[in-house]
Amino acid sequence: MDSRCSSIDSQQITRAVGSVNTAPLSARVESYEVGEKKCISDVRRTFCLFVTFDLLFITLLWIIELNVNGGIAVQLEKEVLHYDYHASFFDIFLLAVFRFAALILAYAVCKLRHWWAIAITTLVSCVFLIVKVIVSRLLSQGAFGYLLPIISFVLAWIETWLLDFKVLPQEAEEETRYQPIVDNSERAPLMYPGPLSDGQFYSPPESVADSDEDLDDKHDPEKGLIQQVT
Repeated sequence: MDSRCSSIDSQQITRAVGSVNTAPLSARVESYEVGEKKCISDVRRTFCLFVTFDLLFITLLWIIELNVNGGIAVQLEKEVLHYDYHASFFDIFLLAVFRFAALILAYAVCKLRHWWAIAITTLVSCVFLIVKVIVSRLLSQGAFGYLLPIISFVLAWIETWLLDFKVLPQEAEEETRYQPIVDNSERAPLMYPGPLSDGQFYSPPESVADSDEDLDDKHDPEKGLIQQVT
């Protein structure tokens, strides 16, 4: 009976230790899976915030340019309703809107893990800005003729650098780091035995053949012979 209890206790202790060892592993896997399902990574969120900053900053500069050059209402009518490619800054604002819409759709909504979307937006931005600076008369319109094209060009390349050197490599590194943990968590239940039933343990019945009296008879043959005669 004691051997049965000790065997059961040892099995329970082994399984308890195994469950304690796998608890942090399961917690890490669950947190990783929940993070993947419910939200985007921190570095991707930072990238999306910078894309939003790009749009807001270009918009702010354009509004300041409208206000400086004669008033917002007058300049909006001149640059939007009577759009002139050679003198208007409205197309640079639309270029920022295009970058924002394409990048947020690709990397925040669709959670794309490839660089082709940022490559398209950067290529379009660079070609458009270079051609506009060469063909248009922006450089003769004061400081904003230099400021808006240069800042728009720089922000487009900063977004490319963030995605290509920060977002995609870090997400790939995290996925590579957590993949063995996920695999081990899937294989972990196979390493421990199932619940043990009481029928697997038994104790032999007590034997009466080796009682104290029989042992005494074996050690004293004369006493045993007298008992047999009587």
